[in-house]
Amino acid sequence: MKLRNFALAAAMVAAIGSSAFTTSAFAQAKEQFFPALVYRTGAYAPNGVPFANGYVDYLKLINAKGGLNGVKVIWEECDTQYATDKGVECYERLKGKHGGASVFHTLSTGITYAVTEKAPQDKIPIITSGYGRSESTDGNVFKWNFPLAGTYWDAADILLQHLSKKEGGWDKLKGKKIALVYHDSPYGKEPIPLLQERAKMHGYDLQLLPVAHPGVEQKATWQQIRGSRPDYVFLWGWGVMNSTALKEAVATGYPRDKMYGVWWAAAEPDVKDVGDQAKGYNGLTLQHGAEPNSKVVKEILDMVHAKGQGTGPKEEVGQVLYMRGVMAAMLSTEGVRRAQERYGKGKVMTGEQVRWGLENLALDQKKLDALGFAGVLRPISTSCADHRGAVWARIHTWDGKKWGFTSDWYQSDDAVIKPMIKNAADAYAREKKLERRTVADCQT
Repeated sequence: MKLRNFALAAAMVAAIGSSAFTTSAFAQAKEQFFPALVYRTGAYAPNGVPFANGYVDYLKLINAKGGLNGVKVIWEECDTQYATDKGVECYERLKGKHGGASVFHTLSTGITYAVTEKAPQDKIPIITSGYGRSESTDGNVFKWNFPLAGTYWDAADILLQHLSKKEGGWDKLKGKKIALVYHDSPYGKEPIPLLQERAKMHGYDLQLLPVAHPGVEQKATWQQIRGSRPDYVFLWGWGVMNSTALKEAVATGYPRDKMYGVWWAAAEPDVKDVGDQAKGYNGLTLQHGAEPNSKVVKEILDMVHAKGQGTGPKEEVGQVLYMRGVMAAMLSTEGVRRAQERYGKGKVMTGEQVRWGLENLALDQKKLDALGFAGVLRPISTSCADHRGAVWARIHTWDGKKWGFTSDWYQSDDAVIKPMIKNAADAYAREKKLERRTVADCQT
């Protein structure tokens, strides 16, 4: 009997030991999941692919450096083709996989609008760096949205600041004609409220010229431009729409140096087919431009591509949209790292914990430089009220072969934008019957 009891006890100890080992091994194998909504196919693929490649390459770099405080990162792509319905399907398909999504980059203003109401129920933050809803800067209403680094209202304001400086003052914009050639979608319509507000303030004439998806037919639009002869054209396009606009500008004789594209209309795929004829075309950069000499690019080349693990061609590494993907991945992973500082280094963070990390980002210049972004990005810090962080942008200009910076740094004017954000956020809260967050909620 004693022998039998001893055997049973030994078996129990073995089982416990086995269970402990299995649990330990499982804990060691835990991974932080980053879903990737991409569009490698469809009309916008030429612009979507380099972004996706930069995003994934940076995640590979994180793993090559040992993960997020020892936690390996994993990812899974789902192709939206930039279509809102497919984007929602991809969101639903990926949100619960691999233990749950850390954060989503919707990579589409339309998809952002569609999932903004889903995120609070799913407790998954949404990062919309340089796109999405401009009023989601207000974290007191939009708890789960993070338009980090800037919005389309910021973009429009900075472009107007640049023109006022070029003309010799805001008063010199009075009577000028500015045409907005925009993608007829939530994305293209986003800057209109800011442009209209500034038009009231400064007396310029705003011409709104929508272009239907995907943007390959613009002859009528450019005939209107030929007739009205605006002083400046702002291009809010994406994909083939951008190169088409430049070709039509060439055909109608509109000066390319009078054209300014938003950051999604000012990358290599937009100008390469136009080449020398696009010379002088200007674009707004969101923090970075093409950054082939940056430390982070050199690390990706050395630690990812040199080992045959690059996601796309080596030649695109450091280009504008590739760097946009790199920046997006860095903001995601740094949100996790920030959360780990509070909830436990070396642990997998939930979407709710990552949300706290994104709301408490403190990316000072020292930290950015250590991450390899010296000369690429300027500091970004967030709070409960401010889900955007500082906005920094410059103008770069196409010289026929490459992009080069042609302005100093600008920041958008909060004296104009903050009231617009609050009014729009309050209207959204009333429509959705939401209460503004309390101080206690901000501390949790």
